[in-house]
Amino acid sequence: MSNSTHPKPIELLLVDDEADFVRVLAKRLEKRGIRVTQIFSGSDAVHAFLNKDFDVMLLDLKMEFMDGIEVMKVAKELRPELPVIMITGHGSVEEAQMGLECGAVECLPKPYELEELLVKIQEAAGQNPSAGGKESSDG
Repeated sequence: MSNSTHPKPIELLLVDDEADFVRVLAKRLEKRGIRVTQIFSGSDAVHAFLNKDFDVMLLDLKMEFMDGIEVMKVAKELRPELPVIMITGHGSVEEAQMGLECGAVECLPKPYELEELLVKIQEAAGQNPSAGGKESSDG
């Protein structure tokens, strides 16, 4: 065993029904040391987080059949310790607010800066990316 000072890789559950988006984002996050499990539907997401422990779930708000709000309600019931970051490309402010009210730690619009997303993922996973950095609030 090596004595590494690096924190263990973040296990991320990435849930979005836009397969191309998921594949591209997963590749970009994996290059930055995050382990990504790619899921393309709400029901598969529930199955995934019931069968594996994840540090963070990155969850699209708008999906067919079972949307992000429904997935998050199930996650909060069955895995309340799992932080959820909602992402939305076409959700309204009201829907984003609903996501936060249901327990999301953050709701980000698409597109977003990858570096900003990385910081949010690290914060949600309990890793402080910028020691001494202040939390911002968009009042």
